[in-house]
Amino acid sequence: MKTVLIVEDDPINARVFSKILMKRGGLAVKHTEDVEEVMQIAQAKEADIILMDVSLARSVYQGKSVDGIQITQMLKQDPETAHLPIILVTAHAMQGDRENFLKQSGADDYISKPVVDHESFINQIMALLPND
Repeated sequence: MKTVLIVEDDPINARVFSKILMKRGGLAVKHTEDVEEVMQIAQAKEADIILMDVSLARSVYQGKSVDGIQITQMLKQDPETAHLPIILVTAHAMQGDRENFLKQSGADDYISKPVVDHESFINQIMALLPND
């Protein structure tokens, strides 16, 4: 079974995403906003894809405040985790945000919140899951 790591600081969003992914997608789910834990899970290959919230209010890494863009950059720059598909998930959905966030972060895709079309949400994630 494929595993999705949800990096999200809003417990309600995390719960909604988890339910959709498990019920509709038949996927296993892990959730954390702890950056150290994100890095460990990614390096241990315990996730097949990451859903990364762009605005993480409480995330700190090595003493510095970091957001989803910076965490994505760190994962994409590490040869051990660079292959891992990352989808940015954000409420920032102004024109140009998608392109800017993808270019800045190196993420593979972008989903805007709130997620209303559950089928489209699952399809977008399934399309990036590695086939092994």
